[in-house]
Amino acid sequence: MAFVDQEHRLDRSHPLDTVEQYVAACSHPYERPAEDEIVASVDGRWCVYRLWFAWEPEIDALLFSCAFDMKLPKPCRAPVSALLALINERMWVGHFDVWAEDSSPMFRHGMLLSGGAALVPEQVEDLIDIAISECERYYPAFQYVIWGGKRPDEAMQMALLDPQGEA
Repeated sequence: MAFVDQEHRLDRSHPLDTVEQYVAACSHPYERPAEDEIVASVDGRWCVYRLWFAWEPEIDALLFSCAFDMKLPKPCRAPVSALLALINERMWVGHFDVWAEDSSPMFRHGMLLSGGAALVPEQVEDLIDIAISECERYYPAFQYVIWGGKRPDEAMQMALLDPQGEA
């Protein structure tokens, strides 16, 4: 027996309508290939990030990912997996993963909106801001491992350095 009676749920707009309104207001290029899916792109300092939002109505969940514009060569998968573990233990919201289909690193987060909760634009803004911020922070670590041949712990140290002064 479900705790919440399905007939007594609050009437609310589709969560992806809120996402669509937000990305359109920010002038991010986007498309909505299906009612329950939105794909957008955001320019970052290191690359163009692909944002993907999907709604799963059966569990009232919004799935979000922010993918890097890079692919992992096969020999780098083991050290990148170790890097992911180091990064993820620092995360408060979301996690980093590698998409199996195309070997691209990404930030992922799932948000439950059960009990009639509505998605508000501030949540979309925070989700995108956190994802881009974390991707920008750790992008160099992925580069150090993949192209620089650094160990995951070395890559993390380099990526987390805070430069002092101005050039």
